Amino acid sequence: MGAPHAGRPRLDDVSCSPEESLAVSRDVTSEIPTGPVDVPDAVAALAGEHAVTPVWRNELGGLTFRLDDGRGGVRYVKWIAAGTPEIDLAGEAERLAWARSWVTVPQVVEQGADAHGSWLVTAAVPGLSAVAPRWVAEPATAAAAIGRGLRAFHDALPVERCPFDWSVDRRIARADERIAAGQGPADRFPEHRHLDLSDARARIGAPPDVDLLVVCHGDACVPNTLVHDDGRFSAHVDLGSLGVADRWADLAVAAWSTEWNYGPGYDGIVYDAYGVAPDRERIAYYRLLWDMA
Repeated sequence: MGAPHAGRPRLDDVSCSPEESLAVSRDVTSEIPTGPVDVPDAVAALAGEHAVTPVWRNELGGLTFRLDDGRGGVRYVKWIAAGTPEIDLAGEAERLAWARSWVTVPQVVEQGADAHGSWLVTAAVPGLSAVAPRWVAEPATAAAAIGRGLRAFHDALPVERCPFDWSVDRRIARADERIAAGQGPADRFPEHRHLDLSDARARIGAPPDVDLLVVCHGDACVPNTLVHDDGRFSAHVDLGSLGVADRWADLAVAAWSTEWNYGPGYDGIVYDAYGVAPDRERIAYYRLLWDMA
């Protein structure tokens, strides 16, 4: 759910869900639905009499719905069909519940599954996604909030108490699965398409030494940061890959994603706001690993 982002949803509400905050993936099947959407029975049951609005469809067919009680109460439901191993909503619920002790993330209301699929219900979180039109128009302010927010996230979460892993070894295993499934240079970002398969695999197999272990967000792209109206960082969403890793695993991609959403020239603001000088070796490595895994 943390795919690279090229387009932008129009987000004018005062709060966002993990999926509503995402911009359009490079896979064109990820989108804000514009036509009729079949509401799964489980979602209809969760909604009851509340208004149901589809707000996102991802490249795997996963759906996110906004539930509005008409009195200002808003919840969001992520739903994914059974047999979709790439998305583990039970795992995301565990990560949200764990992280909530230290940082602001969506509160889990319910998580469940049936024969047809699984779902995750969360409460709305104050703030606008950093890809909301307001922040697309003020990218420097948003980029600074992204950097400060990521630093706060890394500083707050205790590595020694984190039960979740986002290690290089685990991610290389995922890259190998994708390679075995037939993905190659054409599936990568333009920056990496010149690398043949053996070269790219060799590069991710030789990681740099760890700079600093932190609890990483796991998908620290621009849309997953929420920003208060005054430009201060508010919260993070979409924590399905949260786990312990080098801080550059998050930083390299967070800064990179400003190019996808705002255009060039804002990555340095992210690093400055985080409080670190760019590490070109680690940036290059973790961007390629992101692309392949």
